[in-house]
Amino acid sequence: MNYGQIAITAILAGTVVLFIWGRPRYDLVALLALLATAIAGLVPADRIFAGFGHPAVITVVAVLIASRGLRNAGVVDMIAGWLSPLIDRPQLHLAALTATVGFCSAFMNNVGALAILMPVALETAAKQQRSPAAMLMPLSFGAILGGLSTMIGTPPNVIIAQYRADVFARPFEMFDFTPVGGIIAVLGVVYLVLFGWRLIPGQRQGQTSANEIFQIREYMTEGRLGEKSTLLGRSIASLPDLEDLDVLVTALIRGEERRPAPSRRTKLRAGDILVLRADPTDLKTFMEVAGLELVGDEELSPEHLASDDVALIEAVITARSNLAGRSARTANLRNRHGLNLLAIARQGQRVRARLDRVVMRAGDVLLLQGASGAMPDTLARLGCLPLMRRDLRLGQNPRVLTGLGIFAAALAASGFGLLPAAVALTAAAVAMVLFDFLSLREMYDAIDWPVVVLLGAMIPVGGALESTGTAVLLANGLVGLAGALPVWAILAFVLILTMTLSDVMNNAATAVVMAPISVGIAQGLDSSPDAFLMAVAVGASCAFLTPIGHQCNTLVLGPGGYRFSDYWRVGLPLEALIVAVSVPLIMWIWI
Repeated sequence: MNYGQIAITAILAGTVVLFIWGRPRYDLVALLALLATAIAGLVPADRIFAGFGHPAVITVVAVLIASRGLRNAGVVDMIAGWLSPLIDRPQLHLAALTATVGFCSAFMNNVGALAILMPVALETAAKQQRSPAAMLMPLSFGAILGGLSTMIGTPPNVIIAQYRADVFARPFEMFDFTPVGGIIAVLGVVYLVLFGWRLIPGQRQGQTSANEIFQIREYMTEGRLGEKSTLLGRSIASLPDLEDLDVLVTALIRGEERRPAPSRRTKLRAGDILVLRADPTDLKTFMEVAGLELVGDEELSPEHLASDDVALIEAVITARSNLAGRSARTANLRNRHGLNLLAIARQGQRVRARLDRVVMRAGDVLLLQGASGAMPDTLARLGCLPLMRRDLRLGQNPRVLTGLGIFAAALAASGFGLLPAAVALTAAAVAMVLFDFLSLREMYDAIDWPVVVLLGAMIPVGGALESTGTAVLLANGLVGLAGALPVWAILAFVLILTMTLSDVMNNAATAVVMAPISVGIAQGLDSSPDAFLMAVAVGASCAFLTPIGHQCNTLVLGPGGYRFSDYWRVGLPLEALIVAVSVPLIMWIWI
């Protein structure tokens, strides 16, 4: 091995270790890999940041924007409305939901499709008195499976298609992935609906919704101001030592009047009842300092904490949320965002520690109180998704048809070779803005910037893997180890290796690393590179064994109350099925 090969191998090994460790975040890891590659002199100075203008990156950005436009047009909402009559037939409704999210994910961002249909699934579970665990994992896996079907369905497919164009001067077309990916998606959905959901142990003890986790009476206390209370005449903002205590005023009861989330300027009077969310130790201190009397005669319910102007909502922290890794105190939810954090649930259990010090994680479910009108924008800004069904945008067929027409025109232009995919989809994204399907702010919010940084940084690193001859060296080594194994066995090995990497590191990064290695293996075997690229495309998108392998898996972790082991219990048979089906299909179609 020469200097370049040793250097890029060391950089990639360190990068994979950091990806698996998960700290720092994957986009920062990718930037570190890019900088190390540049410092080592493995990438020309004028090409270091060329990855950010790569057609694969532009295509992913355009798909994200166009997906948001389709969501705003009400396309998926309309489809969800069509499924409502099936709610009384649990198995059929699960099949319809999973198939729907899979179909939508073939043409739009799979996390976006899941985000719209997840509240529908939770509502269905509550009405059927079933555990949400039985529905959310099939929904997540269905969203991932649907992305296998088209070139734009998932970032790995975009990367593989463009890599083929870079190396062989012709990309995979829009529906080249469908013969293999589409069949896998259909069979995967059948498996999930008939067998997969049954493999979740105990359905997490039959919890039917987060409402059973967030029993308000367990963490809310009422305190009445007596005639001698030290708070009389003072505003809520000036309550003694409130900033140092984990005590939150969530409602004020004055006679027959109830005020959820009262203004901090409200002056307190004798006889007022404060509804408090507090840590038990801090509550005792606060009650003593304030001179409050405990009130326990009335049963508290969510209606006490909400009104027409104040919303009480459950929301899940996504992988891209800026709340992940922060506490409520450091995020300053109350003063900066106007939100009261009432409770946190993690993997189906309410967190009972002092809330202002709990470091939040992706997948946590938050019970939040805030102004109704501002809540949607606030949650979107924080990167949280509401676990409630929005009003369906029915009766807007002209808008739906216009949005679908714009997107279909882009797909047709790309599919018939009239325009490159990046150009056609960028035109669709711009048209979505011009036709007012989304604002400029929503356009930029729709972009998953960490993924953009990941792709832009890793593409030059992948190029260095190839330009130094390391990809061929690794490929020849793997072919040598394989000995006299038949091509299908080596193809299965590449598929399984890619799946394994994708379960512990970002799927786009997996595709970038494995694409040149797979082509090297194919050339070493004198076989079809297309077959091995297709195996990488399938394997990179099949992250079913862990909650961290894909954003969809992380998104359902908290609401479903899943444990780490639940994913491999359901996902391992699914991945075995995918290997058993995809290898013969790839051999038949691409070799």
